[in-house]
Amino acid sequence: MQKTAIIIGAGPAGLTAAYELLTRTNIKPVILEQSQAIGGISQTINYKGNRMDIGGHRFFSKSDRVMQWWMDRMPLEKNEADAITISYQNKLKTFITQHDREADATTDNVLLVRQRQSRIYYLKKFFSYPVTLSVDTIKKLGIVKILRIGWSYSKARMFPIKKETSLEDFFINRFGKELYLTFFKDYTEKVWGVSCNKISAEWGAQRIKELNVTKALLHAVKNVFAGKNKSIAQKGTDTSLIEKFLYPKYGPGQMWEITAQQIVAMGGEIILDHTIVGVEMQEKEIRLVKAKNKQGITNDFTGDYYFSTMAIKDFFLGMDKELVPPSVFEVAVNLQYRDFIIVGLLLKKLSVKKETFNNDTTFLIKDNWIYIQEKEVKLGRLQVFNNWSPYMVADENTVWLGLEYFCNEGDGLWQKTSEEFIQFAITELESIGIIQKADVLDSNCIKMEKTYPAYFGSYDSFDIVKDYLNSIRNLFCIGRNGMHKYNNSDHSMLTAMTAVDNIVAGITSKENIWQINTEQDYHEKK
Repeated sequence: MQKTAIIIGAGPAGLTAAYELLTRTNIKPVILEQSQAIGGISQTINYKGNRMDIGGHRFFSKSDRVMQWWMDRMPLEKNEADAITISYQNKLKTFITQHDREADATTDNVLLVRQRQSRIYYLKKFFSYPVTLSVDTIKKLGIVKILRIGWSYSKARMFPIKKETSLEDFFINRFGKELYLTFFKDYTEKVWGVSCNKISAEWGAQRIKELNVTKALLHAVKNVFAGKNKSIAQKGTDTSLIEKFLYPKYGPGQMWEITAQQIVAMGGEIILDHTIVGVEMQEKEIRLVKAKNKQGITNDFTGDYYFSTMAIKDFFLGMDKELVPPSVFEVAVNLQYRDFIIVGLLLKKLSVKKETFNNDTTFLIKDNWIYIQEKEVKLGRLQVFNNWSPYMVADENTVWLGLEYFCNEGDGLWQKTSEEFIQFAITELESIGIIQKADVLDSNCIKMEKTYPAYFGSYDSFDIVKDYLNSIRNLFCIGRNGMHKYNNSDHSMLTAMTAVDNIVAGITSKENIWQINTEQDYHEKK
């Protein structure tokens, strides 16, 4: 008799798990997705032909397995110009790519190779990211500020904080207090809504890893001699320093829509508009999950295996409280999250000064995204969708921006209507000199709940929740929210792959799943 796996969530982790089960086992996956969209926070929103990438998703991984998996779904765009060497699985292969709109225009399911650029916007000026000790940086910050940053960094290296108990300690040890206060503190507190001294240092270990000023400077020097034809693999490079990355022609959601089609074609099921409202347990195993559809009808789904990518807080709220140890339940339901709002703005043009065009006044700025460090606005980050892929924009003569805000569900930002929020966002972006309101052609607003699992609140006691979840024999927690772990999509995919590896190999321990993005091979260094 064929076995069944119930998979909660149709994001990268859930879809990867389903595909792996179908191609490597005789287990049938049934995916339950609460929304009408495929891809979770990696979906692409299509607004009148203008596509929005929620949060910005570079297709880059230090895992050869993930890189190969992506290219198996979507081959690279080909043309006889511009060869890019890609290294994976200890082999070298050459793929031919072309970046402009006309290249291979009849082929939709392709990965583009994109040039990466991101900068910091501070004091109404652009700074390279990561910050480098260039003539431009010295000119903009001033020699006094640079000397203070240098002294502060030297002091931090000579006399580091011995016990890093907070994210603030983590930042100061790696960048010095002056650089931390200038370029890290305000932006990080915009993202999380709390002071850096109240966030666990583990967040830094999860997302920033071992990069410091010295590594950034060495990378800058290395690039002077490296030439233009850099490998897309760049496995020895910190993730925030990579020069090129892959990107689906129509945004990240395209990858997951293709994967979903393949899953259904192979016999898997994907059921949309079904929210998990109950989890029934029996003797350390899940017996069934209850899911409510749009019409308010609740159905039971039973399986031999269960994969969960849903927020751990909500998972526990669906369980019988009497069956869960009180200490575990208390920690689980008090886990904190940060929510997300993105505003799409379609414009005639930008109004930034000529110096931000890199001496090229014929085209818009080259940035994929920009960190907004200005204290007077709540805007956290700005995406230029044209630069992710020219196909993200319906009219190439317009500029299509994504304004990213971080908030808590129910707070003042979240409670604004879409129109109120759009006008608020336009006013903010105009106030810092990037656009003029008169140039806005159209707009859209999207709200996403529980986008970022937080490393504060009850997180200090998370291990008891993790141990309890691991004790449920037929449950595999995977993905960002399923593990309350700030993973990128490649790490989320690896958790799904490893879970299926364990089923195939008969491994009952789940520790290797939780080790993803903590072992050196999976490090993202920012």
